[in-house]
Amino acid sequence: MKTKNFGWWALSWCIIALLYFFVPLYGTLDFSLREEKGKLSFLAYQNVLSDPQFLNSFRYSATMGIITIVVSILIFLPTVYWIYLRLPQARPIVEIITILPFVIPVIVFVFGLIRTFSHPPLPLTDTPFTTDLLMTAGYVILSMPYMYRAIDIGMRSIDVRTLTEAAQSLGSNWLQILFNVIVPNLRIALLSGALICFATVIGELILGDFLVRPALGPYMVVVGRDQAYEPAAMAMLAWGLTWICLGLIQFFSRGGTSQQLSGR
Repeated sequence: MKTKNFGWWALSWCIIALLYFFVPLYGTLDFSLREEKGKLSFLAYQNVLSDPQFLNSFRYSATMGIITIVVSILIFLPTVYWIYLRLPQARPIVEIITILPFVIPVIVFVFGLIRTFSHPPLPLTDTPFTTDLLMTAGYVILSMPYMYRAIDIGMRSIDVRTLTEAAQSLGSNWLQILFNVIVPNLRIALLSGALICFATVIGELILGDFLVRPALGPYMVVVGRDQAYEPAAMAMLAWGLTWICLGLIQFFSRGGTSQQLSGR
């Protein structure tokens, strides 16, 4: 009897959780289809996808997201690897540094960037290219807590020292060990960190707004201020993109598991 009651109790909480998650999504989806009065249509989605400014903003943010992912991996992968291998005592210090984006408000961070890099000796806000460099650095800092912890969790799941010593005994240098031995074992962790990093860049508002760059965040704010149905359509598109990214991670993770089990 107790087991049966526990089963109904767990089922009830599962139903409540599903309703809490899907009812707002359904409401957003239904609202996004109501632009034509009296019937359901994809007019709002057509308006969003046919807007050149949306395509340019999405292209810009997606490009910045990919660049940010590459730069973040190049910075944090060797750092975390070296901490696990040679400097474990530095780990608490690095963890404190990586949570600073949670402590310092983004508006303060952006204002500091503008005050520091808008005049000599490093006037990075004078041209679009140098401003994009500054944007990339800002995105790397803002996504630092997620990328660092994704790589850190991946490193915890493998024996870094044993893998390194085995690769060195076979004559591998440090770069070969890092990219041919460590990276394949961190594939899922890197994909997870890349997803969160990409989502952070896509949804970021303050950097693009204050540095006056054509990012997706400021565009969504402008659309939300002037229109009603298109923001809901963009929210659903972003939700769909997130699930596509999660599906890709799941696909690659299955591939990695099958290769490990088969010994290839």
